[in-house]
Amino acid sequence: METVVLVIHLLLALSLVGVILIQRSEGGGLGIGGGGGMGGMMTARSTANLLTRTTGILAGCFMLTSIVLAVMAGGHHAPVSLIQTIPTQQPAPPDSGNAAPAPVSAPAPVSAPAPEAPVAPSAPVAPSAPVAQ
Repeated sequence: METVVLVIHLLLALSLVGVILIQRSEGGGLGIGGGGGMGGMMTARSTANLLTRTTGILAGCFMLTSIVLAVMAGGHHAPVSLIQTIPTQQPAPPDSGNAAPAPVSAPAPVSAPAPEAPVAPSAPVAPSAPVAQ
């Protein structure tokens, strides 16, 4: 269902771009060849009204499909608690013959290494000149 709405949304977007590009700011929409004489398809006023109405309808449908896609995309995942996803038992080791399974114990707590004792600074050394040999 989501794919169908997405395809319709893309078709609406392309047709909306096309209708907007056909319009002219002077009100002579669909007058692609110039001239604008009586042999034209429609008068300038009726063409402008048709394109304006078409743009409005396409824009409304585009917004509607945008909202539908947003609602459909948000409804897929229910919030899950991290506590519910953590396994409570460790998986059993593979069976190796007749050996009894070892009991599972809690892991030992990891402690931070003890900080090293600070090293005392050595006494300052007096500067010396190099000695020739």
